[in-house]
Amino acid sequence: MKKLICLTSVALAVAAIAFLGLPTPAARALQFERSQTQSDPEKEMMDRQLREANKKRQQDIRNDTEKLFQLASELKAAVDKTNENLLSLEVVRKADEVEKLAKKVKEKMRDSIGPPLQSQPAPPIRPPR
Repeated sequence: MKKLICLTSVALAVAAIAFLGLPTPAARALQFERSQTQSDPEKEMMDRQLREANKKRQQDIRNDTEKLFQLASELKAAVDKTNENLLSLEVVRKADEVEKLAKKVKEKMRDSIGPPLQSQPAPPIRPPR
């Protein structure tokens, strides 16, 4: 039971990170390569398409996260109804649904679409004096 609750917590945490919408290194490299070979109108069209695709992906992740939260709540309620000697088939099915949906959200997070991030380098860490 603890494993199911832990899995659910991890799945919800992973889904929450999805709202950042960070592109993967492969997506960043692909976008950089495309931007080097296209004209301005093509770049604008590609950027617009990427933004729209990213918005749709983000909305899908939000919807799936809401459903994941609902399923996790239902799973918790079902687990609370059982005792230490009885594990119902409903609990096992709910746990499978939560696991499948969590994997789906995780895959969508990995398939980020968008231009490369322009992150600032971290400041150097200096030892205290």
